[in-house]
Amino acid sequence: MRRALLAAACVAAVASSAALAASRAPRAPRLTVYAAASLTDVFPKIDRTQRYSFGGSNGLATQITQGAPADVFASANTSIPQQLYQQGVVAKPVVFTRNALVLIVPRSNPARLHSVFDLRNSGVKLDVAAPGVPVGAYTRTVLHNLGLDDVLAHVVSNETDVREVLAKVALGEADAGFVYATDARTVKGKVATISIRRSAQPIVRYAAAVVTASGHKAAARHFVARLLGKAAQRKLRAAGFLHR
Repeated sequence: MRRALLAAACVAAVASSAALAASRAPRAPRLTVYAAASLTDVFPKIDRTQRYSFGGSNGLATQITQGAPADVFASANTSIPQQLYQQGVVAKPVVFTRNALVLIVPRSNPARLHSVFDLRNSGVKLDVAAPGVPVGAYTRTVLHNLGLDDVLAHVVSNETDVREVLAKVALGEADAGFVYATDARTVKGKVATISIRRSAQPIVRYAAAVVTASGHKAAARHFVARLLGKAAQRKLRAAGFLHR
């Protein structure tokens, strides 16, 4: 009986010590992740514990260089994070996914567009992202590859990120717009998509990097590494992103 009581007391002591140690263990910091607008839906599915700020990659980069308190930067291209790396603002970027462009039209398709080449039709209102925004640069690459540079004359607005283009077309404020394939999937039933031939597609690669000024570098490195893991990659592909 005495042995049983002694054993129970030992077990209780060990459990108490473990609980005390766990309570004293430092909690993982909550990171601030600056990420491309096209990652708005998928990043919280990969890790809902972090604090996210989504927007045009170029605008986010400017904020970071001006001292915004970010821990991780995830861009919809590789050139912007590479520039920040060369300036010492971020650590070496890593590519974690890819995407593709599509042309979207409102579900009712009032301009009766059925091909990218129909953008040349008179009176078409085209909404795109500004040239400095990754999707805006990709848009202009697509048009150039298709010999449709003249279509830029039909642009009615240059937006600050892809979600603004998506919203305006979905609301019928424009006849068409270029967005990532993943963004078009987030408003099913509100827009129709027109595919772009593979040979005209730009190389759309996303890169992430730890911000040099981060006070949580270890956790930030873990977040970036996690993006390359199987679980995160499955969620990215489920959202329509392509294998990196």
